[in-house]
Amino acid sequence: MTVRKLFAHSRASVAAAVLAVLIVLSAQQVSAQQQQSSEGAPPRDQATSTPQSQPSPVTSPTESSQADDADGTKQSKRILGIFPNYRAVSANTQLPALSVREKFWLATQDSFDYSSFISAGILAGVSQANNSYPEFGHGGTAFGRYYWHAVTVQAVGNYMTEAIVPSLTREDPRYYTLGRGGFFKRTGYAVSRLLVTRTDSGNRTFNISEIVGNGAGAGISNTYYPSRERTWTKTGQKWLTQIALDGAFNILKEFWPDINRTVFHGKY
Repeated sequence: MTVRKLFAHSRASVAAAVLAVLIVLSAQQVSAQQQQSSEGAPPRDQATSTPQSQPSPVTSPTESSQADDADGTKQSKRILGIFPNYRAVSANTQLPALSVREKFWLATQDSFDYSSFISAGILAGVSQANNSYPEFGHGGTAFGRYYWHAVTVQAVGNYMTEAIVPSLTREDPRYYTLGRGGFFKRTGYAVSRLLVTRTDSGNRTFNISEIVGNGAGAGISNTYYPSRERTWTKTGQKWLTQIALDGAFNILKEFWPDINRTVFHGKY
């Protein structure tokens, strides 16, 4: 393994370790807060002794949103103020189904947001440093090839999993945050969303958009990558890699409201 490859792998490992630490710390703080909240709750018989004739207060959507902001369960539109988080739905939130037009707009936002071009540049730089595709050559021209390939892969994947396949299967491409429970429960839920999603009518279904959409994206990439990459093995690796990345981002989305509250004090 070359020094550049070793350096690239070490940076990825450090980034993954930092993300894992942030998630675990935020999950621990949330668990502690939930425990304190349950310990401070009134006894059951005292709670049930409230006269039934007293009407319960009605919470408006604005008040509900403010409550979400107060307890830190609301998803922000961006992670760290940079990366788009449009598909994440706050915990305990019911939204109407997306139209076909809205699904395509969602994919467009994710594909052509300014941060998408930044992340594509990072991926292109890492790939070039590792000389992932020798056919691309070296220097500035080679970086341009790596860059447009990275942008295309992101866009094709987004449109397949967020717009085209969900429109055909009538699936909801959004991520619905669980927002409660321990670290392992929420992590398991986030990973399971790779296989389970919601239909436009709100029912649970197999996540065809994720599995088939990413597979189609990997297959389409064979049309613009070097010939030696157009094997069943290489295509399968691209497919599984993209699904794994989506799983990692699901975990980040699940815990992002907690990280934002406990680590960044609601800054984002």
